[in-house]
Amino acid sequence: MNNFEYASPTTIKDAVALLGSKWGETEILAGGTDLLSLMKEYVATPKRVVNIKAVAGLNQIRKDADSVSVGALVTLQELLDHKEFGKWFPSLVQAAEGVASPQIRAMGTVGGDLCQRPRCWYYRAGFGLLARGPDGEPLVPRGDNRYHAIFGGGPAYFVNPSSLAPALAALGAWVTVEGPQAKRSVFISEFFKSPKNGDEHENALAANEIVSFVTIPTSGARNATYEVRQKEALDWPLAAAAVALKLDGKQVQAASVVLGHVAPTPWQAKAAEAALKGKEISEATAEAAGKAAAEGAKPLSGNAYKVRLVQTAVKRAVLRAAQA
Repeated sequence: MNNFEYASPTTIKDAVALLGSKWGETEILAGGTDLLSLMKEYVATPKRVVNIKAVAGLNQIRKDADSVSVGALVTLQELLDHKEFGKWFPSLVQAAEGVASPQIRAMGTVGGDLCQRPRCWYYRAGFGLLARGPDGEPLVPRGDNRYHAIFGGGPAYFVNPSSLAPALAALGAWVTVEGPQAKRSVFISEFFKSPKNGDEHENALAANEIVSFVTIPTSGARNATYEVRQKEALDWPLAAAAVALKLDGKQVQAASVVLGHVAPTPWQAKAAEAALKGKEISEATAEAAGKAAAEGAKPLSGNAYKVRLVQTAVKRAVLRAAQA
């Protein structure tokens, strides 16, 4: 690990002022569950680390008339321990429960979950966000790609690692981003980006901006998350689906279906949403939505199994949401 400056501001204004204008100059420390690993492996080599744990107010959950605001420093365990949160948003609690390590749940934050870097082993081995070899050609299509994208791949093939992002996107949530100029709001569905070149980042943040809050509308939609994992111990899902359903009696008035861990961004399954709209939820309807969600998938040489996992995750998420 390289030497670095360490700062611990107590306000967002001061924290932003300490951030550099170029990616890599500075890094934000929240829970540290991702950053410290990146620094130890020399994937991240910041000149300054800005600890935001002392910034007041970022560890609060606040409910308003039509939304709930969650501070970026709220931990995954605090989401699970909150008496009402699981009633409002079971899909988010189910996603947080999927993080099997008590240590990571205790330290990992909501903001950190959204802003963590890709878990692609090529990126973590120092081959860059687009995983290029010495010849400039992409490594993923011709290499070990069993955990990589089946949607939206190329030139980026990593999968978005966030546990919470699919559920937040399905619920229509947005983040508050604070920088040197002013606050701005960005919907989760627009927050993540698939970089087109090595200079681009995988989200909408500038290098000197911070996510301060996540706001989730309380629309009354029935919601659920279903993840498919290789093992129950600490691991990232192979595929996940988050569903939010607005029902008129037994009929689906509107549906939002977002896939996780199968694309560089949380992937909206529009065909699955169309398959659900106007229908009553049943085993057959849920299965049809699952099949529709897999339309357009382009598996690589080693990850065609993910197509079936997407179908299963969507089916089970739909049925789970209908029972909520």
